[in-house]
Amino acid sequence: MTVSGLLITAIAVGACGGPASTGAPPAGPSPSSGQTTAPVANLDFTARTITGATFDGRRLAGKPAVLWFWAPWCPTCRAQSGWVSALAEKYAGKVNVVGVGGLDESGAIRDFGSKLSSFPQLDDARGAVWTRFGVIVQSSYVVLDRDGRVTFQGYLDNDELDRRVAQLVS
Repeated sequence: MTVSGLLITAIAVGACGGPASTGAPPAGPSPSSGQTTAPVANLDFTARTITGATFDGRRLAGKPAVLWFWAPWCPTCRAQSGWVSALAEKYAGKVNVVGVGGLDESGAIRDFGSKLSSFPQLDDARGAVWTRFGVIVQSSYVVLDRDGRVTFQGYLDNDELDRRVAQLVS
């Protein structure tokens, strides 16, 4: 492996579980213009699930959504998997929860994702969904309100994620 390859690997492994962001994305147009202050996610995309089915991002519209960006080798992601599964079950029918596996080969993404059956898992080995949402490190969340506005992007602990989701459904 080259020195630059080792550096990239060290950064990715070192970032596992560390905060990627401390809050919502930068504000958009000012409220005085009558527009939202949070960016609206572009949900016009398709991706493959770990089972090979097509996932249409537009199905996220109309309900709050949590996109969980994970890597199969990440110990933080592995620890969070049970919590995110419980969250998906708790808010079934009220909140869309989607796992987005990346930063590895499809086989490893499928292996880890197959253990998470209570919500859809995307195989994003090429990073298209990660790039679309501006995610650069695992474990990260993108939380959307029912209008598709990004209310948070980055790392959250379990309790904070639950609190933010509860606010969106109340």
